Amino acid sequence: MRKISTKLAVSFTIAVFIMESILMIYLHDNIVDTRVTEEFQSLLSRGNSHRDVLEDTYSEGTLHHIALMESKTDTEVVITNTKKEIIASSKAPTKGMSNIIRDHTPAQLNRNGVLIESNWKEMNYLATVTEFSTGTEDGYVYMFKNTGPLRTLIDRLNMHFLLAGLSSLVILGLIHFLLSKIVTRPLVKMKEATEKLSNGEFAVKLPDLGNDELGKLSQSIQKLSNDLENIKRDRVEFLASISHELRTPLTYIQGYTNVALREDIQNSDRKEYLEIIQEESKMIVTLIENLFELAKIDENNFSISKEPIMIFPFLKKILLKVTPAFKSKNIELLFSCKSEHSINADPLRLEQIIINLLDNALKYSPPSTSTQILVKEQEEEVIISIHDQGVGIPEQEIPHLFNRLYRVEKSRSRELGGAGLGLSIVKELVEAHGGKVTIKSKENQGTCVEIRFKKGREV
Repeated sequence: MRKISTKLAVSFTIAVFIMESILMIYLHDNIVDTRVTEEFQSLLSRGNSHRDVLEDTYSEGTLHHIALMESKTDTEVVITNTKKEIIASSKAPTKGMSNIIRDHTPAQLNRNGVLIESNWKEMNYLATVTEFSTGTEDGYVYMFKNTGPLRTLIDRLNMHFLLAGLSSLVILGLIHFLLSKIVTRPLVKMKEATEKLSNGEFAVKLPDLGNDELGKLSQSIQKLSNDLENIKRDRVEFLASISHELRTPLTYIQGYTNVALREDIQNSDRKEYLEIIQEESKMIVTLIENLFELAKIDENNFSISKEPIMIFPFLKKILLKVTPAFKSKNIELLFSCKSEHSINADPLRLEQIIINLLDNALKYSPPSTSTQILVKEQEEEVIISIHDQGVGIPEQEIPHLFNRLYRVEKSRSRELGGAGLGLSIVKELVEAHGGKVTIKSKENQGTCVEIRFKKGREV
């Protein structure tokens, strides 16, 4: 299979050569036509000059002088009377010249003469005729020029054009081949990179080729490579995290099940073990439900049914549900919404977002603190902020909080938080509504989560 560089070189060379050939043919024909026309005009001009001399001073001496003058040039003159009888000539007419004179039919001639033989390719002579009249003597001045030198000149011109064409073809081919190599070299590297990607080798590096089409393609392939490499790494981490998250409760369930099945334990202990098994089972169910939720989001297999929602009464209902949990931990729950704000959102999904965020605030806030929900408008957006006075998050961890199964507490202790899926679900749901979620936090000072939605409109 031919390489693309070869195809490009051949295609460009053929295209340019065709264009060059058309231009060279046009130029060649114009040069030849111009040269032949110059010869015609020269013959006519000399014939007209001799006519003027004859009409001014017609005599034997004048006729001899004209014949002698033309014998020193590359043209020939033949002067005849009206009966085509030769009066004077620069040399004895050849058979070809005699045939032209014989075949010329006298008619009303133009004062400036006419061309009577123009076939320079096949005939031996170019010929013109000019009529003269002195009042007493009338006749014709025939001018002849041998076409041999003209054909020789044009043959040399053809040879020069042929050599120029072949040379330009070779030079064009070389230039186009080099240029195509330069152009296709990045394409070859991109091809090699895509082959590595298809074989599972995601750590490829492509050069920066600027902002043209090739540069954009290179950047896209590089971005794809980086994304696939991140996906591969995230997949490994994800599987490890899922394995850990499932292994821990399953180990508890298996262990406590074995203990609970023993006949020599008291009923109160058995009940305690069964409650632990139940709690760990719920943990597994919650984890699987969250994973299933994320899978549906990834596949766009979940529905968002937007409708106008008044924020104040909506959040008020959610607060009634979660207030007992906050009171049990002695955390004050504050709510501030100074005016009626509305957004277009899915009520079930919006409730899921708010409860997830409040659940995080509850988990990571110590007793005797407060958590505040603040609603405000800014230009065309409604902003819902949840501030807590919890343990806070290290600054370097904030960019990773929305990654799946990412937890600030690396030991994945059962006492601190869940599986690290809550914020991932929140981000996906907020963005599915066309909104945006951001987190600001400082260690030991608390965390603020802001979700922004566009103001409510009819859907």
